[in-house]
Amino acid sequence: MNDYGKLIAADTLYFERVLQGTPDRVWEYLTDSELRGKWLASGEMEPKVGGKVELHFHHPNLSDEPDPAPEKYSDIAEGSKSNGVVTEFDPPRRLSFLWGNEGEVTFELEPLDGEVLLKLTHRKLSTDKETRMGTLAGWHTHLNILRDHLLGRATKGFWKVHMPLEEVYSEKLDKKETGQAQG
Repeated sequence: MNDYGKLIAADTLYFERVLQGTPDRVWEYLTDSELRGKWLASGEMEPKVGGKVELHFHHPNLSDEPDPAPEKYSDIAEGSKSNGVVTEFDPPRRLSFLWGNEGEVTFELEPLDGEVLLKLTHRKLSTDKETRMGTLAGWHTHLNILRDHLLGRATKGFWKVHMPLEEVYSEKLDKKETGQAQG
């Protein structure tokens, strides 16, 4: 398994990660505001279908190393907020929520030989290349940070990882659009 996400439909991307820990522990990192804030975004999540989801992004807080936002993302350098609604809540197996106007995100957790297989599907995503490229690079980076936290490792600066990944995903998207294999 490689870490790269892939498009499984024009508006849907998919990732898999093998993570250290139990499904219950990884579930905490998905649903607890403080723990989720270490790798993705803090904010309240009501633990029920129909519950509200608040995501407060502050990328500099995801690492101890200085990591200013690049010019391209200067509009979110001081943080951003998104709201949504829980659409599935089945602890510790499946969590889905609508993410503002950014689509629907589903996390599935499966036990795997003492570890956890996390499957992430992001549906109803805008099909323009910039959005898909940025979202693929964003999830890739956030999932790397989650893995580092579960392993007790120091995390790299979000933007230092994200920006080179945008280039990689740009090339992958170009190949997919011209009919070449993607992986």
